[in-house]
Amino acid sequence: MEPWCRPSEGEPVRWQLVPIQISFLFFKTISRPRSSVFRATNNLSDTFAGNLDQLSAFPKPKGDEMNPCFRSKSKSTEHFRHGQLLIATLLMTGFLLATTFGCGSQTQVDSISTGENQSDSRGLKSRHFAPNTMPTMGIEMAAQLGAGMGMDPSWGLGPGMAGNQYDHIEENAFKLVTDSPLSTFSIDVDTASYRNVRQFLLEYNQLPRPDAVRTEELINYFLYNYQGPDPEQNLPFAVRVNSTNCPWNKNHRLVRVALKGKQIELNERPNMNLVLLLDTSGSMKQPNKLPLLKQGMRLLLNQLDDADRIAIIAYAGTPGLVLESTTADQKEKIMDALNRLEAGGSTNGGGGIELAYKIAREHFIDGGTNRVILGTDGDFNVGMTGTDQLIELVKNEASQGVDLTVLGFGMGNYNDSMLEQISGCGNGNYAFIDTYSEARKVLLEQLSSTLITIAKDVKIQVEFNPNLVASYRLIGYENRMLEAEDFNNDKKDAGEIGAGHAVTALYEIVPPGVEQADIPKIDPLKYQTTRETKPAGNHNELLTVKLRYKHPENNTSEKLELAVADQQTPFSEIDSEFQFAAAVANFGLQLRKSEYRGDWTYSDIESIARSAKGDDPHGFRDEFLQMVSVARSLSTVDHNPETGDHPVDHPALPGLNPRLNSSVESGLPGLGTGLTPLLSR
Repeated sequence: MEPWCRPSEGEPVRWQLVPIQISFLFFKTISRPRSSVFRATNNLSDTFAGNLDQLSAFPKPKGDEMNPCFRSKSKSTEHFRHGQLLIATLLMTGFLLATTFGCGSQTQVDSISTGENQSDSRGLKSRHFAPNTMPTMGIEMAAQLGAGMGMDPSWGLGPGMAGNQYDHIEENAFKLVTDSPLSTFSIDVDTASYRNVRQFLLEYNQLPRPDAVRTEELINYFLYNYQGPDPEQNLPFAVRVNSTNCPWNKNHRLVRVALKGKQIELNERPNMNLVLLLDTSGSMKQPNKLPLLKQGMRLLLNQLDDADRIAIIAYAGTPGLVLESTTADQKEKIMDALNRLEAGGSTNGGGGIELAYKIAREHFIDGGTNRVILGTDGDFNVGMTGTDQLIELVKNEASQGVDLTVLGFGMGNYNDSMLEQISGCGNGNYAFIDTYSEARKVLLEQLSSTLITIAKDVKIQVEFNPNLVASYRLIGYENRMLEAEDFNNDKKDAGEIGAGHAVTALYEIVPPGVEQADIPKIDPLKYQTTRETKPAGNHNELLTVKLRYKHPENNTSEKLELAVADQQTPFSEIDSEFQFAAAVANFGLQLRKSEYRGDWTYSDIESIARSAKGDDPHGFRDEFLQMVSVARSLSTVDHNPETGDHPVDHPALPGLNPRLNSSVESGLPGLGTGLTPLLSR
């Protein structure tokens, strides 16, 4: 095959300019009247049909003057040429179609609160194209097309589609008990990572980026059948600890620390003062963003009592108060305000948060639930955009009794990193809503867990007995780790637990005498003696778990302590909830390509999860099994105990959709032979 589209000496570039010319045509027409846009779209259709002369400013050479790369006698290069043009044409056609339907501007956002609509001569609502706004419907088309071609759906595609942002996660390593006898961390009840992973696998047929996988959020997504606290003890939650052999490493053991919050019935909950802060910027135009967000808010509204209060703020370039704080008995008025919301403009999320907290303070309910609910894709690009600024703001408001719940939507410019941090600092929780069923789960079935805090600043500290534990590793919670001295420091912020919430933490521990990988050791101290084991260490206590928490209205913590004896219950006989949590945990390790995933495969995960599924009224565990199956199909090499091979991405074209890989390898006309040189360029 001739060199990749390299023109002959002295030959002007022709076909290579087609995508550039299409791009020029796109930018040239976005400011024109709607009829011009239709004409431009038709021009692109003509182009795709083969009428390329109207797009090229250069005359076509004849006969031997043609670059070999474009000679019709070479079918493979002809296919590539068509494939390249097909991709460019479809992407730009998507952009142009977006302008056909309009891209909101600040004018549109400003009209939300009044409900006034301007109409043009054809009776269509006037939607002006904001200068700093990309046509988000077209961008979504481009994202969907790219995902279908095997591209990472979280990659950036340009303005308004900057790509998903995730914090880097450095996995917890094994620690020697002699050097680090204490493990201290904050609880985490967020579930956003699980649904984000689900969207990668089930919607885009792609393995997620490793840093998108927070293993503890995968584990805690499920509502385990743990026993709650004894009502006579007046505790906000119950704590139970179990141990068994580690199923993916036969020489190790697995310890579960399980918390279960007390249930609060809806008719017993305190009154609510809610401020809905809804992102109506241009990036929220897709069906799985603002329209889904509005559906979720309707579910929430139907759960409120007449005495509850709700306000609505929409923010794009400028935040605006759509609905003053209104009692929930005025449902028709609230619904009407929700129905008027439309997407368009840039994203001044910081300004919206400031206004939302102001409204929440003005209608503060003593002893009630005062909370801002932020629904966004996290693409803050106007006003207060720095994560550090936002963290400082939400911390200050949380200290005054106004908490924050974050609901994330969409893919492509999703700022997971920022949303996770501000929700954690705002005494709140963080969920990712990608389907209507997930909206029902968060805002209907688990409303009390989402909105009613029963304990705040919950910290866990585990002390291991060196006579029974040589080393340990906490699975997940990497961005929730605390210093040992933070446990008794009431000024140190930690996570909250809602009514009915279940929290699970798993430790993989190595008994003494078991060979283990090299763990960096600390040199002997020069001025202090080595720690000596106390008499308690000679007992059968495996570890001691300590917890600190504050009641929602208090700023002084209380302490719980539980000594745990070593249990010899085999994994095959441990309770099914422990087994299912272990399967989910290893699933996270597999997706992260963790060095600690042991000798399990996706098949092992599926087998254990299926046998331990138990009661699944809403189908969430069945859906997990689907995710495992898809992940297994996307991993082309299964684990081989003899060679030590683990599942890996497709070896030929990493990260590509397997269906595309097969197309590339088989050389389908216009696709396989066209994409291969493009991707290997």
